[in-house]
Amino acid sequence: MAGEMDKMKGKVKEAAGAVTGDESLENEGKVDQAKGNVKQAAEKVKQGAKEAVGGAADKAKDAAKAAERQTQRDPDPDDT
Repeated sequence: MAGEMDKMKGKVKEAAGAVTGDESLENEGKVDQAKGNVKQAAEKVKQGAKEAVGGAADKAKDAAKAAERQTQRDPDPDDT
């Protein structure tokens, strides 16, 4: 999943920084984890948008088919 590698890498850096006393490395790890969280959130938004668009397109197709069937059953009486 998007962002998982950043999160794992960040945890390793944060732990290594904590063990060695390297605050810079520890902070870099925290930033990597935050970056991973942002990537995951963006992926969820992207997936939700795809589902919403796909659902709307399916509904539009269904409505068009229903209208076409109705037109075939009930020809316009004014055309006679």
